[in-house]
Amino acid sequence: MGENNIFKGETMCKEGENNHLNDVVDMDDPVNQFTLGATYYNGIFDEPDYKEAVKWFRLSAEQGYFLAQFFLGLCYLYGQGVRKNKRKGVEWMRKAAEQGDPQAQFNLALSYEYGNGVRKDMKTAAAWYSMSAELGDAEAQYCLGRCYFFGEGVRVDKKKAVEWWIKSAEQGCEHAQYFLGLCYDSGDGVRANKQTAVEYYGKAAEKGIADAQYELARCFDEGIGVKADKKMAVKWYRKAAEQGHAEAQFYLGCCYKYGTGVRVNKKTAVEWWQKAAEQGDADAQYCLGFCYYLGKGVKKDYAQAVEWYRKSAEQGDPRAQFSLANCYFHGHGVEEDATEVVKWMRKAAKQGHAGAQYDLGICYEDGYGVGKNKRKAVEWMRKSAEQGEEKAKEWLEENGQKLPSVRSTK
Repeated sequence: MGENNIFKGETMCKEGENNHLNDVVDMDDPVNQFTLGATYYNGIFDEPDYKEAVKWFRLSAEQGYFLAQFFLGLCYLYGQGVRKNKRKGVEWMRKAAEQGDPQAQFNLALSYEYGNGVRKDMKTAAAWYSMSAELGDAEAQYCLGRCYFFGEGVRVDKKKAVEWWIKSAEQGCEHAQYFLGLCYDSGDGVRANKQTAVEYYGKAAEKGIADAQYELARCFDEGIGVKADKKMAVKWYRKAAEQGHAEAQFYLGCCYKYGTGVRVNKKTAVEWWQKAAEQGDADAQYCLGFCYYLGKGVKKDYAQAVEWYRKSAEQGDPRAQFSLANCYFHGHGVEEDATEVVKWMRKAAKQGHAGAQYDLGICYEDGYGVGKNKRKAVEWMRKSAEQGEEKAKEWLEENGQKLPSVRSTK
C-alpha cells in the first residue's frame, strides 16, 4: 500500500457534515467546529481550504472530539494545510483510536505495519487491526486475515484468516475475495472447493484485481471449477495483461501463438511475450528468444535471441539454458565457446533436460569443453535414455551398454 492510498478518511468526513450547517451558532461546540472544518476540507462552498480546515479540526480535536482527531491526524500525515509530520499524525490518530473509532484504529494499524510515524511493529499493528475488525471495518478484517495467514504479528492460523476474509468479502472487499479464491482453490484454511474459488475469483476480477483476473482466466482455460471456455480465458487473460500482469501477458501470448480462444497471430503473440519478458517472466523470455532465433512473428536476430535466452537461463529455465548452450556451440549471436557450451548444457542436464543430458554425454565422449570421460558420458546418456531420448538409447546400444528402463512421465 503506497502512502497516497494507505489512509481512509474522506468518506467519513462527508458523513460528519449535516444539513444544518447554516444553523450553527455555538462555535465553541466541538461537533460544530468539526463540521465547519469538514466544509473547508471538502470544499463544499468553494475550493478545499485545508489550512482553514486544520484550524477548526484542531479546536475540535483539543476538546476531545474523535472525528476531528482522526482528520487532524490525516492532515499531518498527508501535509494537508499543515507541514507534514507523521509523528504528530500518529499521535492524533491514536487519540481517536483509543476512543474506539474503527477507521482511526485501522489507520493506526497501517502506521505500525509500514512504519509511518512510528517504528514498524507488526504485533501492535495486528492488535489495532483486530480492534477495528471487531467493530466491522472491512479493510481491517482483510488485513487481520492477512496477519493470521502469513503469521505477521500473530501466530499462523489459516482457519482464522479465512474467517476474517469471509467477513471482509461479505462487505465487498475485493482483496479478501481474491485471497478467499486462493484458499478455496488450494484448500488452505478451508476445505478445497474449486467452484467456490471461481466464484470468489470472479467477484474480485470484476472489481479489477489483476491477480484474480489471471486466476479466473486460468480456471476457464483449464476447466477448473467451471466448464472450460477458451474465449472466456482469453477475455480474462487480456484484462489482467492490460493491467501489466506478467503471467497473464505470457499466457495471452500463448493463446495468440496457438490460436487458443483467438485467431492465430504470431506477431501479437510476440508483442505480449515481449511485455512479459521485460517484466522478468522466464517463460516469456525463453519464448521470445525462440521467436528471434527462428524469425517467428519477428525478424530473425540471433543476438536478440541470445539476450533473451540468457535472461531466462539465468533464472533457471532448462530450455533456455539448453538453447543458449547451442548458440555458443554454433556461434549464433555469440562467438563459439566450448566452455560456455558445457556450462549451460550441464545446468540444463542437471534439471532433467533430456536433450541436454545427451549432448553433455557427447561432450564427455569427445572431450569437447571438458576432459574426455567415458564413464561420465555413459552416466549422462543413461539419464537421457531413462527419459526416452532415442538418440541416447542408440548411443548406449552402439557402445555396448545395457539400456535402462524408461521412467514414466506421469
